[in-house]
Amino acid sequence: MPATVVVGLQWGDEGKGKTTDLLARSVSLVVRYQGGDNAGHTVVVGDEVFKLHLVPSGVLHPHITPVIGSGVVVNPRILLDEIAMLEERGVDTSRVRVSRAAHVIMPYHVELDRAAEARLDNEGIGTTRRGIGPAYADRAWRTGIRMGDLLRPATLRQKLARVLPERNAILHETFGLPAFELDAIQADAVAWGEQLTHRVVDTVGLVQGALANGEHVLLEGAQGTLLDLDHGTYPFVTSSNPTAGGACNGGGVGPRQIGQVIGVMKAYSTRVGSGPFPTELGDEPGRHLLEKGREFGTTTGRRRRCGWFDAATLPYAVAVNSVSSIMLNKLDILSGLPEIKLCTGYRVDGVSATWPLEVDDLERAQPVYETFAGWDADLSGIRRMSELPAAAAAYVDVLEELAGVPIALVSVGPERNQTIVRGPVDGVRELAGALESVAG
Repeated sequence: MPATVVVGLQWGDEGKGKTTDLLARSVSLVVRYQGGDNAGHTVVVGDEVFKLHLVPSGVLHPHITPVIGSGVVVNPRILLDEIAMLEERGVDTSRVRVSRAAHVIMPYHVELDRAAEARLDNEGIGTTRRGIGPAYADRAWRTGIRMGDLLRPATLRQKLARVLPERNAILHETFGLPAFELDAIQADAVAWGEQLTHRVVDTVGLVQGALANGEHVLLEGAQGTLLDLDHGTYPFVTSSNPTAGGACNGGGVGPRQIGQVIGVMKAYSTRVGSGPFPTELGDEPGRHLLEKGREFGTTTGRRRRCGWFDAATLPYAVAVNSVSSIMLNKLDILSGLPEIKLCTGYRVDGVSATWPLEVDDLERAQPVYETFAGWDADLSGIRRMSELPAAAAAYVDVLEELAGVPIALVSVGPERNQTIVRGPVDGVRELAGALESVAG
């Protein structure tokens, strides 16, 4: 059975956690393939809310093996804290596995990230200051520490002795910060390895073995397409590839093993951090989206910037991910707005423009809107498309037409069962039965 990729089609925060949790009912492994603890997935199960940062969303299902792939950068302290939190709340984490090839976010990465952002002040990228970028940079420089190194103290010390003097020099000479001591940082890293030793494995072998046995594997991305290092609004992007192509490198699968790509988007747009955002709202509709949508970062608690849905980016996001179907989240948040606007293109200096644009052009871009009727009805109890207000159903139809692929699933609330299975579910044939049982 082929693998399925879940990918965000916007600037992240599209609701991929709910999508993955929902689809995990019919798979064996859920693999996180990129990013670090700068990302967060919120999953609601009944009255319980779980905020996950590194452990894949499928951990809430007892039959799932949650896998942190080689494309993820891992802060062992954060991972250990998250595992402890889940155990305290009664979630079995014994199956959690981490790639031995995943790179480690070391304490000096965090300090470098914080210092660089503070120095740039208002011109910063808007990172979460958690060391993600510096860890990926060291990976590219081939000076990184990998999870497998934590299990080999002699190798670990050799690598730290090579890289630490240079990182200390930058911290001290550029930023005026104290240096890290080799013995102390080595001791911490060895202790992390001892606590995680049974979890650090060859995850490529694990994933490929599952696929060879006919098991279904779900690959979960963090952030979204418009934050992709290569396809997003560079330089206001993340340091990895959230797009579906990143699932191959970071998850350990080949392109021909991916059977379907489920794109996730929400019924409006949000963005965290710096960077251009043409449809951003600062008026009453923006406050409505912020407050009703509870648009605050899972990881940082930062207020998200809110705006109308930017459909100018949608065909591009669908194309570069080879999306087969879409899950549309948070349709219920639009209830109560008298009218809804949808960006279908831009004008830059009075001239029509299409995505993608250079970032300085995008900063000057004026959105071209189409306006649709709003609705007042509470959607949270609706489970069939036929029960939706006509204006809400029409809005979904327009988004599907613009995307060019089926919107197979529509979420009208945070819980698993607040999901409409919208036929035909062309992109999720294998999952249709499980989804219908959840939604019904």
